[in-house]
Amino acid sequence: MLEQLWQSITELPGYLFDANKRVYLPYLFSAILMAVPVYIATEKARSGKGFLKFLFPKQVWWCKSAKLDYCLLVTNRLIKAATFTPIVLTMVPVALGLSGGLEALFGPALHLEAPEWLVIGLFTLFLFIVDDFTRFLLHLILHKIPFFWEFHKVHHSAKVLTPFTIYRSHPVESYLYACRMALTQGIVVGIGYYVFGSSLSMYDILGANAFVFLFNIFGANLRHSHIWLSWGNRLENWFISPAQHQVHHSSNPIHFDTNLGSALAIWDRMYGSLIKASSAGKITIGVGQYDAGHDSLTAIYLKPFKQAWKTLLPKKKNNPPLKSSQGD
Repeated sequence: MLEQLWQSITELPGYLFDANKRVYLPYLFSAILMAVPVYIATEKARSGKGFLKFLFPKQVWWCKSAKLDYCLLVTNRLIKAATFTPIVLTMVPVALGLSGGLEALFGPALHLEAPEWLVIGLFTLFLFIVDDFTRFLLHLILHKIPFFWEFHKVHHSAKVLTPFTIYRSHPVESYLYACRMALTQGIVVGIGYYVFGSSLSMYDILGANAFVFLFNIFGANLRHSHIWLSWGNRLENWFISPAQHQVHHSSNPIHFDTNLGSALAIWDRMYGSLIKASSAGKITIGVGQYDAGHDSLTAIYLKPFKQAWKTLLPKKKNNPPLKSSQGD
């Protein structure tokens, strides 16, 4: 166990070199490049030193909330290694079960003949779309079901946003997302195997789904930042911009449960929860009056269990006061 925990810690620097992690160095570098036009548009006096201050204001990066995010990156990694990694849902049984079920319902697998480039392209696109849709669905559940909201509230309790805020999550939420990923991959692989056979592969860029890589390289790290980057109304009909995700983190109740999508905005548009950055106005980050006081690691890990349990208890009804018999 100790060896496994130590290995988890030593693997953390590898996040900077893994294209499947949001803090992959090229993603961070591209976010800096995309911050340049924002800096030019918003600041009159410009300089290299001024740009660095614009990128790394002390009140954001050294805020107590941000420091907790840095700690959570490490502690959540340790908790994951010590607890739910062995019991998380895996992709293979889901894929085998689904392909077997399709054969039982519709007969032998189709294994259609198609050019390799077409099979790879369709599989890569299908995986990206289904993955994005299931992210939206789980995110919606985390917001709409009070029991799960108490765990997701940890993420929204951040008072400032940095690229490390993506790692500000409760282990219960992390477990749900891990199962979601396995279920999604299993569904796509199971259907892909039934239709095209075992010759499935994915277009990837440095090991990441090509579409995910492109989305991340176009400023995904600015989603959790103080830098307001909108893509304009037309594009924000289709893709969630960094500014739109900041609206999702707004402390204003009218912005709650909006812009739930990860990459694609079409799910929010269909559900009616899409807000364009241009119509949001000035925002502050957090959950405002609904803040549960997640201001320490102990509170972050333990309070959600207490609050989630309360959501399962029957609500007390206010009994009307007894009428006095005097004067009847």
